[in-house]
Amino acid sequence: MAAVKSRRPYRSRLRAEQAGQTRLRILEAAGELLAERGYVATTIDAVAAQADVAVDTVYAVFGTKKGLLSALIDLRVTGDAEESDVLAGENPQRVQRMTDQRQMVAAFAADIAARVERVRPIDDVMRGAAAADPDIAELRARMQENRFHKLRTFTQWLAAQGPLLDDLDVEDAAGIVWTLTSSEVNRMLRDLRGWPVQRYEAWLSTTLQRVLLP
Repeated sequence: MAAVKSRRPYRSRLRAEQAGQTRLRILEAAGELLAERGYVATTIDAVAAQADVAVDTVYAVFGTKKGLLSALIDLRVTGDAEESDVLAGENPQRVQRMTDQRQMVAAFAADIAARVERVRPIDDVMRGAAAADPDIAELRARMQENRFHKLRTFTQWLAAQGPLLDDLDVEDAAGIVWTLTSSEVNRMLRDLRGWPVQRYEAWLSTTLQRVLLP
């Protein structure tokens, strides 16, 4: 009996790892199809086929196509299929520990620029779907509000290390950061103006320092 019991934790870990790999494979397949076909034309059946899993598996893991889209956004934002709290990540935690405001903004800009680059193609799909689907519109609105609250936490960290420009309060500062780090601004500069990602990141860092710090 002892030998049987000793194998159970290993088997549990193996099952958890396999489930995590399956989840990630489904999300990656969904990302490819959504970027290629858009939200309406991307079916659960197509995602399952692309990920080489059963259709029932996709439903069991994500529930609905909206749930799959939400999980994909979380993955692109956090970079981790199992982690939904972006502030718990290594880079945000490193920013929080800093004491120099300009270094904080530079590190924040580098981190969030990479996140915006990852999430924007899927946010483009979501924005297009939201125009015709009230459920997706509601989901995107909730995500935008959540993004604002996360960014307000950053401005609180920043204000804790010194004054903001012209006594700017953290709420208004968060609104400025929320706007400048949006997918819409990224699209205008990266796609419409043709900026390389390095220029976008440098602009974001410089601009945030100018509008937030004395």
